[in-house]
Amino acid sequence: MRLADFDYTLSGDRIAQHPTSPRDAAKLLVVDRETGRFAHRIFRDLPKYLRPEDVLVINNTRVIPARLRARKPTGGAIEVVLLRPALSAPGLRPSVPADDVWEVLLRPGRRAQVGTRLLFSDQLTGEVVSGAPGGTPVVRFSGSRPVLDVARAIGEMPIPPYVHEPLQRPDDYQTVYAAVDGAVAAPTAGLHFTPALLDQIEQMGVRVVTLTLHIGLGTFRPVTADDPTLHRMDAEWYEVSDAAAATLSAVRGRGRVVVVGTSAVRTLETVASVHGGVRAGRGWSELFIYPGYRFGVTDALITNFHLPRTTLLMLVCAFAGRDLILRAYEEAIAHGYRFYSFGDAMLIL
Repeated sequence: MRLADFDYTLSGDRIAQHPTSPRDAAKLLVVDRETGRFAHRIFRDLPKYLRPEDVLVINNTRVIPARLRARKPTGGAIEVVLLRPALSAPGLRPSVPADDVWEVLLRPGRRAQVGTRLLFSDQLTGEVVSGAPGGTPVVRFSGSRPVLDVARAIGEMPIPPYVHEPLQRPDDYQTVYAAVDGAVAAPTAGLHFTPALLDQIEQMGVRVVTLTLHIGLGTFRPVTADDPTLHRMDAEWYEVSDAAAATLSAVRGRGRVVVVGTSAVRTLETVASVHGGVRAGRGWSELFIYPGYRFGVTDALITNFHLPRTTLLMLVCAFAGRDLILRAYEEAIAHGYRFYSFGDAMLIL
């Protein structure tokens, strides 16, 4: 297995710059793993492929307005993107509240060495306390309000770099069921759902199970090793409740676990591998799923079309087979599907 095995060519005009309106009007490519056949549908047709005994699993993480603009005391501009509360960093005192110490992205990083002071507003300042080469910078924030409170007031949504058009509404980059702050990227397969579509699915008897995985930079970090198995995922926080685990355990052998998005897949498979079976759990997931992985929970997958040479595409190839997925991508390109975060969707059965 080589990184080049997960490559494909896509013209720039196929990269969606804005969400479909209404959300459930996006195209849906249905992929049958058993027959290898494709069907072209609209996302609101999804209930036709669900059964009353199924469980639909969604990720309720909410994207925080993580992009903050700061200035150094000398006047130089710095962009700071909050990633997650720091797991560890040299020189941090245990007494410092976790919410005030964050791993971040700094642009341009060369202007923000360790010790650099950052001025955000009259309510928030920061100091770069760690920035070792090859590591993730860490900033200690201080002010009259927690950094997340200030970010909600002055921060910007961290939309992907390939989206060049500004958001019409901040909630365009949130799922309708987003509830728990913590992600720096949306679980984009869930962007296609509307409240009415979810109600229709539940009225069929399908149970909707909610879990949390806060999507971080690691999900989108480029794979640089020619041998993808050498890649290491960054840790992302997950949580599966007792109620969610009980519902998922009850459905096994009776219905399918239909998972919305690669982040929810990684959460379920992490719980299965760490705790054994479908059990409640929380912690940091570094699970990297690539071809050869044996899925323990996921029976069907709803996902968007992903960038080439990424861990996301590798996960989908692991689930349905590389040849079938690359053929599905060719099918989607030939039929004018829109790609990436605001693009169309695929249902893999």
